[in-house]
Formats: sequence, structure tokens, C-alpha cells
Amino acid sequence: MMSNINKAIRMIRHFRSLSWLQLLLPWLQLIAEVLGHKEVFNFLKGKKKAGSCGGGHPKLPCVQGFQLQAETRGDFRGNRGGLAVSNAILFLLLTLPAVAQTPVLTLDSVLAEVERSNPGLQQYDARARAMEQYAEGSTAWMPPMVGGGVFMFPYNLQTGEPGMMPSSYMLSVEQQIPNPAKQRARRDYYASRSAVEAAARAEAFNDLRTQAKEAYYRWVVLAQKQQVLEENERIIAFMLKVARLRYPYNQGPLAGIYEAEARQQQIQNEQLMLASDIAKQRVMLSTLMNQSGTPAFSIDTTLQLPEPVQVGLDSTDLSAVRSDVQRINRSIQTMQLNLAREGLERKPDFRLSFNHMTPRGFDRPSMFTAMAMVSIPIAPWSAGGYQSNVRAMNSEVIALRRERENLLNEARGRLHSLALELNAKRQQVENYRDKILPALQKNYDVTLLAYEENQSELPPLIDAWEALNSMQLDYLDQLEQLYLLRIRYEQELER
Repeated sequence: MMSNINKAIRMIRHFRSLSWLQLLLPWLQLIAEVLGHKEVFNFLKGKKKAGSCGGGHPKLPCVQGFQLQAETRGDFRGNRGGLAVSNAILFLLLTLPAVAQTPVLTLDSVLAEVERSNPGLQQYDARARAMEQYAEGSTAWMPPMVGGGVFMFPYNLQTGEPGMMPSSYMLSVEQQIPNPAKQRARRDYYASRSAVEAAARAEAFNDLRTQAKEAYYRWVVLAQKQQVLEENERIIAFMLKVARLRYPYNQGPLAGIYEAEARQQQIQNEQLMLASDIAKQRVMLSTLMNQSGTPAFSIDTTLQLPEPVQVGLDSTDLSAVRSDVQRINRSIQTMQLNLAREGLERKPDFRLSFNHMTPRGFDRPSMFTAMAMVSIPIAPWSAGGYQSNVRAMNSEVIALRRERENLLNEARGRLHSLALELNAKRQQVENYRDKILPALQKNYDVTLLAYEENQSELPPLIDAWEALNSMQLDYLDQLEQLYLLRIRYEQELER
């Protein structure tokens, strides 16, 4: 990219030897690539902040925070071809975007990014893969044992009597053969633990999704409050301007001017707090999406009121949608598989052993022994261990079932309460929107009309405006509570 920028600058510096028609095509190719890089903009003279384009040529407009000034230096000065090329460059800058637009994230895109990138969810994926790998290795056999030594070797070779069994050198190989039923049970147990981790991931994502929704909807309400304050700032500025014009003619009190100035400063303070709150919600969403730094993005603020919800749901419906219930169900399945695995401890294991003996004397034949062994786990002194484990696991299964029953009972009660509260809050918000705010708006309009016709003083107008402003902010507070209630309701239903 830097080579292209340098190439563009060299072309500008040496354009006098070329026709501007020959330069136009390379510029069309290069401007699209280097557009937005400050090296080119500084060379073309005129980096300034948006809205502060003073100091340049009055007929040249600002282009996305930059202005190209008519005056140039070096090889541009006094050259008609250079002026033509400058006009062509200006045309390109006016028609192509100079800076990237701030992305607007919808709620669905935010939630998708949280599910894809949040490290708190990635740990569950790693644990699930670990359980799958444990399951793959659970059917492996124990490694064989190989040994070497001497067999019936006398302590003193000189005292050995003729006719004795000769001593030998021995090579031994031994292999333990696990019970296939135990291996299958162990494999199924580890595989079921992977499903438990997957259910735990869904439960964790439900919590993260709730946090993301809360931050998103808070931002929506804060943005609407910003719009209200911007409109109120415009209104109070109008009041203040009219009051200052009327005061010299004894058509308004001085106290009203001071009161309007105080209200204006109060609005500016509230705007500062709203900007800080919006920044906090942006940081919250960036953290949940695991984005480094503080990336610039905005959200879609065009949201509708939540629809009324159904009051009362069957426990069967809840058990099918809630991830915490699914986690308990899979934990019960895992415990039952572990219970079956522990019950298989009553089955025997096997072992094979082969020993080869080579005598010291060459006149003796080689010998071997081969043995097959089996364990007897049903012996009374060894059966108590796995039998106690089986009884303990049965008790744990009963505890998990009671936990599931209690969870469903509490969730059903919370959903019923949230549904009632949500429907009531929605009706309350509709009353604000359709009845209270229109009445206060009419009161303000009538008072403003009387003030414009010099039939009322400024304080009554400020009171009418303040009542409308306060009720608008109360409406947005109620709207935020409605959104949060809907989020809590959706959290219970895993939506």
C-alpha cells in the first residue's frame, strides 16, 4: 500500500511532463486504493476537522472531514494541466467515500458475534472435545509387560548337586485383557460427559445473551433520550432567544431568562451523562463480543414494543426449551451410565502370561510356562467397594431429579409473574405514548402559542415544557423497564 501511495505522490510531482488525460486513468485506479490515507491528503493540502473548513477557498466544500484548498505549492503552481488534474482529483474525492462508515449492528448480529467469539463459551467447546478424546482412548488396553531374569538359580554354583533341576535364564511376557463390557461402558460414560458440557455451554450462552440484550436495549433507550434532549435544547434555545429580545421592551421578566439559561445548562449536563452511559454500553457489547480496544459501531434504534405474552406455560414446554433443565437431564444420563459402568465391576478381568526358560547347560531342553488368569470381583471382601458406589450413585440420581423438579417449579412461577408484569407494563407504556404525552404536548403547544402572541409569560411556558420533557423521559424509563422485563421473560424461555 505504501508503494502505491508513493507512486501517487510521484505522479503528482511529475505530471507537468504528461498530459492530464494520460494521468486521469491511473488516478482513477489509485485514488480508490489510497483514499483515506493521510499521506495523500496531507500532500493535497488541507486536513481539518469536520465542520471547521475555514481558511480554505470559500467555494471548495468539505469532503468527509477534509478540504482541498485551491492554492497549491511546488509543481502545482501556475500550471493549467495541474489545475485540470486537481479538479479531476477533487471530483473523485467528492464522488468516492473518504472514510469508512461506522457499522450499524443489529441485535441478531451482536448475538451471533457473542456466540462465535466470546471466550467464556469457547472453554465449553474445549471441554466437550476433551471428553470426546477421553471416550476415544477409553477402549485402549494396558501395555504388555516384558521381563527377563533367572529361574531356580542356586546361590552358590559350586555346591550344586548332580541331578538337581538345572537353573535357567527366563524371559517373561504378560498382557492384561480388559473386559469388553467395561470398556464400552467407560466409553459411553465419557461421551455423555461431552453432552453435559454442550448443555452447560448453552446455559452460559443464555446468560451472555441476556447481558448483550440488556446492553443493547439500554443503548436504544439512551439514544432516544438523546433525541429528546436535542429537541429540548433547541426549544429552550428558542425560548431564551425570544426572552432576550423581549426583555428590553419590558415584555418579559429577567428571572425567566435566568431560569431558561439554567434549564439549558441542565440539558447539557444530562447530555454528558447520556453520552457516558452510551459509551459504557458500547464497552459492554465490545467485551461480550471479545473485540479488542473500543471499536466504533452503532446500533439499530428502530425497535417495536414487545408483544403481549402468554400467561402460564406447562412444565413440559419449559423442560424442552431450558438449557439448565437439559443440563440436569444429561447429568442424570451421565450418572446412570456411570452407575452401569460401576455395576460392571462385578465382571472379571483377564490376564495372560508366558514364560520361556533356557537352561545353563546345553544338554538340557528349553522349557516354558503359559498361564491364563481371571479376577473374581464377586468375592465378599472385594464386592463391598463397587456395591457402595452403586448405592451412592443411585442417591445422586434421585437428588438430580429433585433439583430438576424444583427448577421447573421456580421457573414456572417466575414466568407467570413476569408475564403478568410484562403485559401490565406494556399497557402502561401505551398509555404514556397514546394519552399522556399527546395531552402534555397539546398543553405545551397552547402555552407556546400564547407566549408567541404575547399573552403569556416565559415561566408558564417553561413549566409546560418541563412537564412535557419530564414525562417524555419518564416514558423512556418505562420503555426501558418494559424491554428489560421482556429480556428476563425471554431468558426464562431461552429465546
